[in-house]
Amino acid sequence: MPVRILTGHDVTRLLPMEACIAAMEDVLSALARGQAIQPLRSIMRLPEGKGVFGVMPGQVSTPDSFGLKVITVFPGNEGSQYDSHQGAVLLFEPKNGTLVAVMDAASVTAIRTAAVSGVATRLLAREGAADLAILGTGVQARTHLEAMRAVRPIGRVRVWSRQEANRRAFAEWAGQRFGLAVESAETARDAVAGAEIVCTVTSARVPVLAGEWLAPGAHVNAVGSSLPTARELDTEAVRRARMFVDRRESALNEAGDFLLAKSEGAVGDEHILGEIGELLIGTRAGRTGDQEITLFKSLGLAVEDVASAHVVWTEAERRNAGTVVELGGLRES
Repeated sequence: MPVRILTGHDVTRLLPMEACIAAMEDVLSALARGQAIQPLRSIMRLPEGKGVFGVMPGQVSTPDSFGLKVITVFPGNEGSQYDSHQGAVLLFEPKNGTLVAVMDAASVTAIRTAAVSGVATRLLAREGAADLAILGTGVQARTHLEAMRAVRPIGRVRVWSRQEANRRAFAEWAGQRFGLAVESAETARDAVAGAEIVCTVTSARVPVLAGEWLAPGAHVNAVGSSLPTARELDTEAVRRARMFVDRRESALNEAGDFLLAKSEGAVGDEHILGEIGELLIGTRAGRTGDQEITLFKSLGLAVEDVASAHVVWTEAERRNAGTVVELGGLRES
């Protein structure tokens, strides 16, 4: 049984942002049409609050494949040599149920999460939105800058995180990568003031974005929190916005940004107006006015990982990239 092993470097080479955005549009549309299987993730919280261990299976019909992501989330790794998200994506082919690829999950997650935000931004942000604020300076901040530039004509970028050294490092990277002069904001409020697009990509457990800071017409991608007890947005930010999610069932069980606002009585389940896939296939309306604030709450879905992994594996097969190993053989008859 030949299995292709693909490192983070391989994934980054084989999964360009534009291709991933296109793949995310396809898989989210398929999910909205009922052409994919997306169970809730299984999460095991580790002792002493160190982190969580997650198993996330999914199946997609186009391209026909299934798989799962096995991952750890250790928020304390932020700013260290280790990613906060680590693990592997396993891809299987549907004819015989054979494992065909194992690839680095951190790089898949980094690219596809930003790509989904790119899809949401293309659908919900105002046309011509060019003023971007990013709260957070980690891996997701970098991929989100790339994704936002792929879907909108970004001309101004402000970044905030608590550590000035991290803001400076992000600005230097963005200048070298994209030729952008990124502004380092002393406060989150300074970063967000007047921004047309806001991406929250922090490991915060309490709000870093207040609704009163948001300019009319802003679009927000809330990405960093994936636990029901943690949030990056305060209640007012959720209440003011037309809210959309990647999967309604997941949001009602896991989205702390929404669930904590709900627990305070500010919003109900009906505040979730639709899924991104429903916007793509035209069964739900997105932005209906230039002054509306829109919000995409991202949790991440296994079908997104499977679709991304299929792009990586297909391209790896074409280029003969990665390392092929034999895990077993045909059963003797």
